[in-house]
Amino acid sequence: MRINVESCTFAMQYIIILKEKEMKVAIVGASGAVGQEFLRILSERAFPIDELVLFGSERSAGQTYMFNGKEHVVKLLQHNDDFRDVDFAFVSAGGGTSKEFAETITKHGTVMIDNSSAFRMDPEVPLVVPECNAEDALNRPRGIVANPNCTTIMMVVVLQPLEKLSHIKRIRVSSYQSASGAGAAAMAELQTQYSQLVKGEKPTVSKFPHQLAYNVIPQVDVFTDNGYTKEEMKMYHETQKIMHTNAKCSATCVRVSSLRSHSESVWIETERPLSIEEARKAIAAAPGCTLKDDPSQGVYPMPLETGGKDDIFVGRIRKDLADENGLTLWLSGDQIRKGAALNAVQIAEYLMKNDKTLARK
Repeated sequence: MRINVESCTFAMQYIIILKEKEMKVAIVGASGAVGQEFLRILSERAFPIDELVLFGSERSAGQTYMFNGKEHVVKLLQHNDDFRDVDFAFVSAGGGTSKEFAETITKHGTVMIDNSSAFRMDPEVPLVVPECNAEDALNRPRGIVANPNCTTIMMVVVLQPLEKLSHIKRIRVSSYQSASGAGAAAMAELQTQYSQLVKGEKPTVSKFPHQLAYNVIPQVDVFTDNGYTKEEMKMYHETQKIMHTNAKCSATCVRVSSLRSHSESVWIETERPLSIEEARKAIAAAPGCTLKDDPSQGVYPMPLETGGKDDIFVGRIRKDLADENGLTLWLSGDQIRKGAALNAVQIAEYLMKNDKTLARK
C-alpha cells in the first residue's frame, strides 16, 4: 500500500496557516451522523475555532456535545440573528432546512457550506471538491458553497488526475453504497434487521425500500422519468459541473449491507489510451488518493478498511478489454468523511487561505 505523502503535506500546510486565525463556526444539524463527523474532523485538523455554535431541530435542541474539552449545548435553529459574526456555517440538516434558512444564515456575511442537494445545480452556487476545483469557491454570489453528493466526490477525486493525462469522454460507474449513506437511523435499522433475522423474527423495514440485511438493493433515492434514480442523475450532472467537463456519466447506484464506506466500480473512456502504469502513477501522486493495487496478493480497497480514513483508496486498475481507450478501476472511501464532512471542512480551509475578502466581522 502506498500512502500519499502529498495528501499529508497538504493537510499540514493548512494546519500551520490556519493557526494564525481564529474563527466563529456554526454546525447546523449537529446531532446527525454528518454533524457528529464535523465535530471530530474540526478537532482532528486543529481547525482554528474561538467560538463554536451548534444548531438543531426542536428534537435536538438542548442536547449537549463535547468539543475540545468544552461542553456545547445545541440551540434551536430559528429565523433570527444568531448567525451574526459567524464566519462559517457547516449545514447538514436536509435540503428543506437549507432552503428555508439560507437567507437567515448568510444575511450577515456568513459563508454557508451546505451538504444537501438544495443548491448544487444553482448557477450562482459553486459546487466544490477542493482537489478538483477549489478556486470555484471564491465566486459565491449567494454566500453559499455546495458540497457535492458523496458518490460524486469520491469518484471525481480519483478521475481528476486521469483527466489531466487525457480528457475523459465517457464514464460508467456502479456504486456500492453502505447503510450509513442513509443516515444513523438506517445504520441502526440494518443492525436490528440482522438481530431480528437471527431470532427468526420479521425484520423491520422503514429506512430502505426492502430488507437490506443479507441483500443488495439496486435503488438509492427515488426514480426519475428516465429510469435512473435521483442519486444516479446527481452523478451525471455534478461531475460535469465540478470537473468543468462535457463527459457523460452513466451510473447504477446500489445499496449494500456494509455499515460504513461506499465503493465504486468505475469505467472511463479517454481520448487517448492510458497505460496502467501511468494511471497508477498519477493516482498515487494525487492529493486525496491512496493507491492500494496488488490484486494478486489480495491487496485492494474494501469498505472494512477505508472507514474512518480521509483518502479515497484505489485499486484493481486495469485496461478495459472491450475498448482500447478504456480503463477500469475500483475505489472505496468513507462517505461520511471525504464524502461529506471532510470535504466541507477542506473548502473552509481553502477559503481561509485564499479568500482575501474573508475577514472577521
